[in-house]
Amino acid sequence: MAGLDGREQPRGDGRATASRWSPTVEDERAQKALELFGNPTEAEVPLPSRPESAATARRLTQIVLLRQWGLTAATTEDAVLLVSELVGNAVRHTGARVFGLRLRRRPRWIRVEVRDPSRGLPCLMPVQELDVSGRGLFLVDTLADRWGVDLLPRGKTTWFEMRVTDR
Repeated sequence: MAGLDGREQPRGDGRATASRWSPTVEDERAQKALELFGNPTEAEVPLPSRPESAATARRLTQIVLLRQWGLTAATTEDAVLLVSELVGNAVRHTGARVFGLRLRRRPRWIRVEVRDPSRGLPCLMPVQELDVSGRGLFLVDTLADRWGVDLLPRGKTTWFEMRVTDR
């Protein structure tokens, strides 16, 4: 079978060789992230303001919500998506070198906070069906029960809250 460059490409056995997602592998990566960066339920976790930090923030959120707090997979999935959106905004729009992630829980509620040194406020924009970007805060507004921004002397904290039920 010829590849894009016209040369013959080896045939495999039809199975993908790239690592596939699995709960066990993801739990191991999340556990390593906890060990490396710290637990965002105990203190704010500083993360480098790089696109790959979104994966770390997602893993930290996932392991806390599923394993430590025992929340449902559906709630965890929504929270992981929303933390990814807030982190994406902090990385893309603030020019910061570092942002902070914090997870809090109280009866029937969780709160996820992303702190950055910019005082520029995020803006909820109207979204069209075919838009491929600019949907982050729209998703937060749609899936979270509450969200907002707290201005700080040096920056801001963008947060969302979700009602939860224990498993």
